[in-house]
Amino acid sequence: MMLMYLTKFNDANRFGSNHDMAWKGYDFDVINELDSEEFIRQGSRRSKSVAITEEGKKLAKELLDKYNVLDWK
Repeated sequence: MMLMYLTKFNDANRFGSNHDMAWKGYDFDVINELDSEEFIRQGSRRSKSVAITEEGKKLAKELLDKYNVLDWK
């Protein structure tokens, strides 16, 4: 979740939404677990990116704090 958060992007102009997105370049079992726990939303299983939910952002920030990793703001 931390890596997804740190590599997030926002395509608001392209897709008309304001969701932070991340690429699906991770193990599919991990992606599916994060989706089932509602930290991300896959939408179509064929898409190459996922939307990060507010709960996912919260978890990522908690992990950043726990491991003393600075946010890239």
